[in-house]
Amino acid sequence: MSPFQGYRGDAVLAGVRSRKRVFASAADEPVTAAAVPKRQKRRKEPSLDALPDECLFEVLRRVRGARARCASACVSRRWLALLAGIRASETVLAPPAPAVPDLNQEYLGGEDDDEEEADLMDHDGDSRERTFEGKEATDARLTAAAVAGRLASVSVRGSHPARGVTDAGISALARGCPALRSLGLWDVPQVTDAGLAEIAAECHALERLDITGCPLITDKGLVAVAQGCPELRSLTIEACSGVANEGLKAIGRSCAKLQAVNIKNCAQVDDQGVSGLVCSATASLAKVRLQGLSITDASLAVIGYYGKAITDLTLARLPAVGERGFWVMANALGLQKLRCMTIVSCPGLTDLALASVAKFSPSLKLVNLRKCSKVSDGCLKEFAESARVLENLQIEECNKVTLMGILGFLLNCSPKFKALSLAKCIGIKDICSAPAQLPVCKSLRSLTIKDCPGFTDASLAVVGMICPQLENVNLSGLGAVTDNGFLPLIKSSESGLVNVDLNGCENLTDAAVSALVKAHGSSLAHLSLEGCSKITDASLFAISESCSQLAELDLSNCMVSDYGVAVLAAAKQLKLRILSLSGCMKVTQKSVPFLGSMSSSLEGLNLQFNFIGNHNIASLERQLWRCDILA
Repeated sequence: MSPFQGYRGDAVLAGVRSRKRVFASAADEPVTAAAVPKRQKRRKEPSLDALPDECLFEVLRRVRGARARCASACVSRRWLALLAGIRASETVLAPPAPAVPDLNQEYLGGEDDDEEEADLMDHDGDSRERTFEGKEATDARLTAAAVAGRLASVSVRGSHPARGVTDAGISALARGCPALRSLGLWDVPQVTDAGLAEIAAECHALERLDITGCPLITDKGLVAVAQGCPELRSLTIEACSGVANEGLKAIGRSCAKLQAVNIKNCAQVDDQGVSGLVCSATASLAKVRLQGLSITDASLAVIGYYGKAITDLTLARLPAVGERGFWVMANALGLQKLRCMTIVSCPGLTDLALASVAKFSPSLKLVNLRKCSKVSDGCLKEFAESARVLENLQIEECNKVTLMGILGFLLNCSPKFKALSLAKCIGIKDICSAPAQLPVCKSLRSLTIKDCPGFTDASLAVVGMICPQLENVNLSGLGAVTDNGFLPLIKSSESGLVNVDLNGCENLTDAAVSALVKAHGSSLAHLSLEGCSKITDASLFAISESCSQLAELDLSNCMVSDYGVAVLAAAKQLKLRILSLSGCMKVTQKSVPFLGSMSSSLEGLNLQFNFIGNHNIASLERQLWRCDILA
């Protein structure tokens, strides 16, 4: 008998009521959930979120490749947190490839895919370097960046006011990026020793550590770094009130490759910490910067004796260090390799101390003195005679230094001396009578006399006579200098001037600029006339005719107009890379066609504070699409 016999009306299915088909049109109202019987509700699809953390952890640690890990991190905060807790050592490696490939499987890529995934986290630059700044500096962002596990350099600048970077984010970074080589934490107040300890436990290849404005980091965190990061080469600690001496001593004992140390504004650091660090790292320490510390003459004595590898030394704002400290540091005969020395706001640096340093530091090439109120003309002659390989001397806000002392220095300086800079020195002013013997310093190539209000035409004319081989001249802020002083300098220069900065020389006129470009137009590469309010289109006409190597021209706040811009644009031999017309009130929208026709070599154009207009700026951006326009 057929199994379907009696299907309709048969006694077997007599009690089963046949269902009518229902056809729903688009206009019909949707069936609400309440109308559907509970037994007809579809069963919920199974989800990985139903798994406990332990099981999901086992799943996620088997995810391979940066692309897959990043995709998994985007699923939920829970997945992101679990991925952040997986150490590199806990990931499950891929099984070995079978001897005979399975041709039925779809090809999913190989080792090259991992290389392509390296730039997933940062498409704008090197994916191995990331910077988190301001409101972007949060634990979530730091954790997401660490998931890929490829970062080598991380900088955190500032922190989100409500969700800033904490130990949790630093710990995730340590677990995800064991190959981290550089870490900078600037103004991150919620990071403590626990976060630094995680870095020390996981990132054994760390070479650079910069901690600035982290008050909760103490010696305990530095001791952990000393024990876990033997490859550390550079250490910067600034404004960390919790750091004292024990951490620095531990760093010195354990980090045998330490080359650079910068300790700044740490109130608890004193002679014990600095001395212990320098004594232990004597073989490798090459660069030392100490600023705003409570150290005394004892620390300088240790530096002078044990600093046998130091080549760069900066001492700033050390009020407790006296003349005796500098004298002992020099006479200890340990700074034989010292090449660069910077002293800022140290009342203990006197004429005797400076002469001693020059005498017993035979390799000294650069000296920078700022706000050293006790340095005067008395030591400059002896300093010049002792520093026989000195190439660069920079003096700023040392008001006892006068032009007579500088002339005495130039008369006795080394034949290798190349650069002299005098800035904000009130004592640098015109002398009543010139010395009987004027020095001739043919080795000097670069001269900066900046913001010295007493320096006028008479002194500038003398400079031209004693420095005939100048190539770089910076006279910024010398408002008293006029054409009468600048023209002799131009005429006496036997070597072609390359870089000339006349920023703020408001009394110079077109005559001086015309003479400059006619005499040195074939060598002039950089010319700044910012704030020279007497410069007009006549100077631009001279520049367009005489300059063939000019690459940078600053005409900010000058009296040039649209005609001058047109002249510059028409000069075919000019290959300007940077042009500034900021504050040129006579430059209007009429200049737009000329600016748009300028050479393709133009890379930077400053059009701030003039009357060109935003619409014309947009047009220029389309024409000069390779150029960075600031408006």
